[in-house]
Amino acid sequence: MANFLQVDFEKPDTSSKAIKKIQSVLNSGGVIAFPTDTFYGLGADPFNPEALSKIFRIKQRPPDKPLLLLIHSPDQLKDLAREVTDNARTLMDRFWPGPLTLIYKATPGLPDALTAGTNTIGMRLPDHQFTRRLLEELDQPLTAPSANISGAGELRTAQEVEQVLGAELDLIVDGGPAPGGKVSTVLDTTTNPPTLIREGAVSRSDLESVLPVH
Repeated sequence: MANFLQVDFEKPDTSSKAIKKIQSVLNSGGVIAFPTDTFYGLGADPFNPEALSKIFRIKQRPPDKPLLLLIHSPDQLKDLAREVTDNARTLMDRFWPGPLTLIYKATPGLPDALTAGTNTIGMRLPDHQFTRRLLEELDQPLTAPSANISGAGELRTAQEVEQVLGAELDLIVDGGPAPGGKVSTVLDTTTNPPTLIREGAVSRSDLESVLPVH
């Protein structure tokens, strides 16, 4: 079964050691589970094709479905998105941090497993203190598809993840229960107007209060 690692950012001495452990797992191509602003997600180095392949195997995920990323700052977009449209900036200003995943044109050279050959990349800035702090301490984006078998229910706690996927994961980062609720909304900003791919925590009416969407 996967190792559990509890992280308490209120205790700098122990959290520093925990971050080093997490970073070591990611650097070696491992996959972690960690709480996001919705449910627990599967984290890996987005620039490591072998780690990405491992996520697809764990989730039994179709290879034509790209992987979304979590970032801790909009500044990270410059290394991942080839273009950030005015519509995208408007949405970021209004809904980030929050459960809105925006799809951008991807920077050339990103792993095919990340973009699934779409030449696009989905990212969001999570509205969750633990997740943001984790991303800041690691100073890198993380993949964050839901920590479950594709098509199965989402998981809110480290213990639930351990029961379902524990044998497949390298590390489960226990940061307490994830908020749960609705999944993130996914919006494609490469079209004008943007195209709603999945309605979730941010509703269509919320989006249309800012700008038109398909």
